[in-house]
Amino acid sequence: MTLLGGLDIGGTKCAVTLGKVHERGIDLLARHSFPTPRTPQEALKLLADTLERLLEENRSEGRLQAIGISCGGPLDSRFGIVLSPPNLPGWDSIDCVGPMRERFGVPVGLQNDANACAMAEWKWGAGQGCDNMIFLTFGTGMGAGLILNGRLYTGTNDMAGEAGHIRLASDGPVGYGKAGSFEGFCSGGGIALLARERAETALAEGGNGDAPAFCPSIGDLDAITTQKVGEAARQGDRLALDIFETVGRRLGQALAILVDVLNPERIVIGSIYGRQQALLEPVVRRELAREALPLSLEVCQIMPAGLGENVGDYASLSIASSMLGA
Repeated sequence: MTLLGGLDIGGTKCAVTLGKVHERGIDLLARHSFPTPRTPQEALKLLADTLERLLEENRSEGRLQAIGISCGGPLDSRFGIVLSPPNLPGWDSIDCVGPMRERFGVPVGLQNDANACAMAEWKWGAGQGCDNMIFLTFGTGMGAGLILNGRLYTGTNDMAGEAGHIRLASDGPVGYGKAGSFEGFCSGGGIALLARERAETALAEGGNGDAPAFCPSIGDLDAITTQKVGEAARQGDRLALDIFETVGRRLGQALAILVDVLNPERIVIGSIYGRQQALLEPVVRRELAREALPLSLEVCQIMPAGLGENVGDYASLSIASSMLGA
C-alpha cells in the first residue's frame, strides 16, 4: 500500500489530506482544512506544517511516498508554478512544488483543480475503466478535465479544458467574463444570476402576489442561491422549474459539442449536477438527442461524480498517485 499526501489550495480555504492507495482503490485517512492565509508564503508554510502533523498522527500507516497539489489555474504544471489565479490575489509566479519537495524529500506534482478531479474520478470514481473521459466541475464555476487515450490531456500550456468559456448564446448570465457562456448558464454563480434576473422581472410584472418561492420580494434578490432555486423547483415552483429547464437545455447543448468534438466514453459531472440530477437529466438527454451526432452519443454515458461531494478531497491525492506512475 502507498501513503500519499494531498494539498488543495482554494480562494477561501485550503485542505490537507492523507490517503492510502491499495489494490481496491484508496482510503482517506485524514483531512484538515483552514481558511486560506493572506499570503502564499503563509499558506505554503501552514500546508506543510499541517501535512507534517497529519503524518505524525498516522505514523503507523508508513512513510509518505508522494505529494499532490491541486490549485485553480492558470498554472505551469511542468515547473510547479502558480500563475496569478483570479481567486488567489498575490499568487504571482509562486513555486509550490519546490518547497514541498525540499521539506519532505518525495516527488511532488501540481495540477489545476479540474484536472485533479478528472484524475480522481478516472482512477477511483465514475471514470474507472475509461480511456476517454471528460470531467466537468459544475460548481462555483465550470471547468473541464480531459482524459484522452488513457492519459490526462493538459494542452500546449496547461489551458486545455476551459469549456466554461464556450459561448452558447449571444446574451445571458456572465460567466468566465463572457455573457451567454457555458459557465454563465451552468455554474452556481451563473444560475443565481439567471434566477435574480428572472425573479426581478416576475416581481416587477406581477407584484409580490406572484413572487417565486425562492424570492418573496425585491429585497430578497441578493439572497438568491442555486440551492434555494433547486429547493423551490422540487416543490413545484413554476419559475424555479423554468430556470432549471434553461440550465438543462444549455448544459445539453454544451455536452453535445463535447460529445461531437471529443467522442468520449463518459462525461462525469460534479457538484450541482449530482444534487439536481432529477431536474436536469431529462432536459439534458432531450437536448443531447436533438444536438449530438447519434453514433458518438450512443457510446457516451453521462453520469454524476462517483466520488460525490468528496471528489475534491481525492483530487490532490490523484496527482500524488500519478507522480509514482500509479
